[in-house]
Amino acid sequence: MKKKKIFALVLVMALMLTGCGNEATLENGEEVVAKMDGHTITAEDLYDELKKQGGAVTLTNMIDNFIVNKEIKTDDDAESYADSQLSSYKQSYKSYGQDFGTALKSAGYSGEDEFKEELILEYKKNIVTENYVKDQLKDSEIQDYYDNNIYGDIEARHILISPNTNDDMTDDEKEEAEKKAKKEAEDIIKKLDDGEDFAKLAKEYSEDERTASEGGILNGTYVSVVDEFWDGASELKDGEYSKEPVKSEYGYHIIYRISQKEKPSLDDVKDDVIDSLVEEKINNDSTLQTSALVALRKKYNLDITDDGLKSSYDNSISTALSSNTSQNSSN
Repeated sequence: MKKKKIFALVLVMALMLTGCGNEATLENGEEVVAKMDGHTITAEDLYDELKKQGGAVTLTNMIDNFIVNKEIKTDDDAESYADSQLSSYKQSYKSYGQDFGTALKSAGYSGEDEFKEELILEYKKNIVTENYVKDQLKDSEIQDYYDNNIYGDIEARHILISPNTNDDMTDDEKEEAEKKAKKEAEDIIKKLDDGEDFAKLAKEYSEDERTASEGGILNGTYVSVVDEFWDGASELKDGEYSKEPVKSEYGYHIIYRISQKEKPSLDDVKDDVIDSLVEEKINNDSTLQTSALVALRKKYNLDITDDGLKSSYDNSISTALSSNTSQNSSN
């Protein structure tokens, strides 16, 4: 949660520089904001010090607030996002026995409304970033993702046998539970070999509560099932079932393949492909929001005329953009 003390200090500074409150000036015209025996502090002194203590960050936030709100309007989606996030924060603090209102005040917010405005701004920055990444996508990237990640949906039935394990078990006990689950799955396959009905066995034995009552039937897409399940189903012909249990993080699957649809055309799924690529890129590169906002500032012809603030701004951008490179090299 962002601290907002800098904003308060800048507000005080702005009031001083605009002449609000009592005025005292030196002979050179500088306004005095504090004085003591043998020393005075002017508004210019205060401004210079505040610039050193986060001035570039505050300036950047003010710039981004303006341009992001110009680019993205506050619509129902933004409101819903903010309300959902606000509810999540409140629930989280409540679960830890902490008062959310007190936490907001400690962070410098006047109340929930002000915090919600920042959540709306966060939503808009996310949209700006997504739009930026979309604009950077190449047709070749879209085609490659389509070729390697889009398949026709598979209709199948499955029976899931999960090992009965928990964190308190020893490694030997977990291994024994795994063997027991696999053996049960193998016994079910023998029942299928003997001609028993797959759907009836699924209703009786499957531990997938979502599908068991329907005889284990599901429509699997490439992104909706684990890789092991997809690979196992893909290797089968229509009307075939697994001759060996297929192991995944959920346990042991026995899969009966019903059919597979034809691969949809790129035109039909292009929006989904683009959305998936954008999500993948943002998850893999923490600097993309910075890049998006830098590009947006250039669009609005940002010119920082204070040399000290410009130097701090340039350094902060350089540091932020190099963070992902450093992180990747260390992995």
